Amino acid sequence: MSRITLNGMRFYAYHGCFAEEQAIGTHFLLDVEYETDTSRAQASDDIADTVSYLDVYRTIKKEMEQPSHLLEHVGDRVCSSLLAGYPAIERVSVRVSKLNPPLGGHLASVTVEITKDRGR
Repeated sequence: MSRITLNGMRFYAYHGCFAEEQAIGTHFLLDVEYETDTSRAQASDDIADTVSYLDVYRTIKKEMEQPSHLLEHVGDRVCSSLLAGYPAIERVSVRVSKLNPPLGGHLASVTVEITKDRGR
């Protein structure tokens, strides 16, 4: 089993509970790690024998384009989409960070991490 990690994906999106967040949007940072068997790809050197991180990125981008109120919901949707779309993924972890959240004080970010396993 191998882990493939996409680090520091930055998106401008419209997630949040406040009307202003949904109208104006803000920056989000995502880290996604997934586990899959890469032994065939290691031997063949063929992208068809692995879960392409380009395809995974496109799936994440699509989910980030759908507004949600909660980071928990965003993280769960990303996990569920990856498990549904890529049967070779056994486990996925998503860290969603809202940068500069509107909390009335200085805070660099708030992060929610969601992990899901196939069939559990």
